[in-house]
This record gives sequence, C-alpha cells and structure tokens, in this order.
Amino acid sequence: MVSIGKENDLLLFKGSNFLKQRLLLSTLSGKPVKIVNIRSFENPPGLREYEVSLIRLFDKITNGTRIELNETGTAVIYEPGLLHGGSLLHECSMERGIGYYLDVLLALGPFCKSALSVTLRGVTNSPESPSVDHIKAAAMPILKRFLIVDDGLELKIIKRGMMPAGGGEVLCKCPMRKNLHTLQLIKPGMIKRIRGVVYACRVSPALANRTVESAKGVMLKFLPDVYIHTDQSKGKSAGNSPGFGINLIAETIDGCFYSAETVSNLIKDGSTPSVPEELGQETAQKLLEEIYRGGCCDSTFQWLVVLYMALGQKNVTKFLTGPLSTYTIHFLQHLMEFFSIKFKLENFTEKDGSDEDEEAPATAPKILLTCMGIGYSNINKRII
Repeated sequence: MVSIGKENDLLLFKGSNFLKQRLLLSTLSGKPVKIVNIRSFENPPGLREYEVSLIRLFDKITNGTRIELNETGTAVIYEPGLLHGGSLLHECSMERGIGYYLDVLLALGPFCKSALSVTLRGVTNSPESPSVDHIKAAAMPILKRFLIVDDGLELKIIKRGMMPAGGGEVLCKCPMRKNLHTLQLIKPGMIKRIRGVVYACRVSPALANRTVESAKGVMLKFLPDVYIHTDQSKGKSAGNSPGFGINLIAETIDGCFYSAETVSNLIKDGSTPSVPEELGQETAQKLLEEIYRGGCCDSTFQWLVVLYMALGQKNVTKFLTGPLSTYTIHFLQHLMEFFSIKFKLENFTEKDGSDEDEEAPATAPKILLTCMGIGYSNINKRII
C-alpha cells in the first residue's frame, strides 16, 4: 500500500515500492520527500544495501543534498541539491546490476551543470534489473532522439561482471542540454533486422555457440536478416564469477528498437544449471513478445519516454507505445505528484491505407501518449 500526503512541506510516501522513482523525481523537481514504513515488518527491516548505494549515487552527482536516515533505516528524508555531474566513480551493490543505477544517470545527465562521466563497477548483467546491453540497445536511442545533438553520449562496457561477485566496469558519458527536443513519434515501422550478442564469462565458448544457434533457429522463422555474435571474455575482463547470457535487438525501418535479454542461473547449491538451448529460445520468445507489444520504444523504458515528454518544451508531444507496464503507470502517478502534469492516454488504431481484405499482422493494442511539456530548463548549465 502507498499513502501520499504532505508533512512540513515534505511530500510524504509510505512503503519501499518505487523508491528510485521518488528520489529521481525529487531531484529533478527540487521537492524534498519523506519516505516512512520502509519494510517495517520485515526481518531485517529498512533499506537494503542496493538502495543505500543508490542514495549515495544521488548524493555524488548533486551538490548540497541533505539525507537523513533513522536508526533502523525504515524512514528517510531526502532534500535534493543542485545537479552537479562531472567525473566520478561509484561502486555499485552486488545485489543489483549496474543497470539499476545507470538508467538514473540517463534521466539526470542532460540537466547537470557539467557533462556527466561516471564509471560504475559491479554486476553488468543480472536478471533483477536491465543489463548494460539492454540499456545500450533500447534506452540510448530514445535519449538520442530527445537530445537532438548526441555528441558526447557514450556507454562503454570495459569489463563484464556476472553475479554474485561482479567485477564488471562500465563508463557512461552524457552531455548537458538546456532543453529537450519536442518529439512526435507515432509510426514505429516494420522490423528490418535482428542483431544480438551472446556473452560468456569464465565458461566454455561452446555454451555461447549453442545459445546462438538456438536463438537463430527461432528468429529465422520470423526474419531472414539475423546476426548474433559472441563476446567471450577472458582473464580480468571476464569479472569474478562464471556465467553467460544473451541480448537480442530488433530494429525497425524508422529507427525504433526493441530488446530482450536472459541471463544464466546463479551456480549455487541446489540450483538448476541453465541450458544454452533453452536460454536462446526463451530470449527469442521474449523479443517476439516485445515486437508484438509494438510501439515506438521498448516496454522496459516506457517510463523514460514519459519523463522526457513531461520535461520537454512547452509544445504538444505525442508518442506511441504498446500496453503500459505497471512500472510506467506508477511513474505517471508520481509525475502528477511532483510536477502536476497529466497525460492524455487514448487507444490508437493505425490507418496505413492497406486493403481491408488483406490480413494484417497480429499486434497488441497501442496507446497514444499526449502531453504538453512543462518547459523544464537546465538551470545548472553554464551560460557561455
């Protein structure tokens, strides 16, 4: 249950759900928040290690932020400072992948005082959060559309690291902008090609090859242009734990991207080891589901599109997506709390002029998001 109210000019929230959303929007809006009853009845109670690490990251990229935690960690007061950015190093918690922290940087990066250059160390690919490969394939193209000029935007995997011991390293660079571009995107286009990567760290290269063949066997029934390469990490670049996984990317003729990923199970007592053939087929089915959902963005990063739309210039912005995810629905509710902005959501039926008798491919219902941007301006950017 989530209870929202006000207390001494603080936005009051209850519970541990959507902590990242609340801290992110608090930082952008400048409105302080108080979050109470964080796992009060669990053992152990309070914030988890990965959530504390996230709060430290917010503190590093801002200047003047005040954070108060009670003794048990079940309540936190967060008063955001100014977004400073710059070059920094952050050691991520091993309980979550680097992607858990990385999408926050993509959301805040354009509004920092100095260009963001962050080195993150930890787990690059994990099942609990979007992997670095997934973010690079699906989230970066979204940011490029809103930035207009993407000079200085970079996401580089220096070393891979699998759970539980990690050892991966990622470099993220994001340029600063005064305003975001107003976008109207309602035509995703047809799928033109499928690309992918199978990564293997401290395991036999044969596992990667078997995963490739399995995934291609499914995708070639859908499209002939399929290419999946292998990334066999060795030595220090392979991290501290064994594991493998696959990331698939579908690109449309209009430059929209869908992505899906599956990571092998952790090797521990009593666990079932992952079979490469099953891993490849599962990921291919996930990608086909993303294609079925459709829209102009990946379902995982619908919330990022919604954020960029809301912060855009004071013009009408339109964006077509597939069915909204639960995370995106709650993000829309939080946007209303922090920025008092509402979106118009309507069912969208594409009229492409095709013959009515012609059988159209099956797709999920589409949602057309429409809003008027609030004209959010980067007050931290130096005026030259």
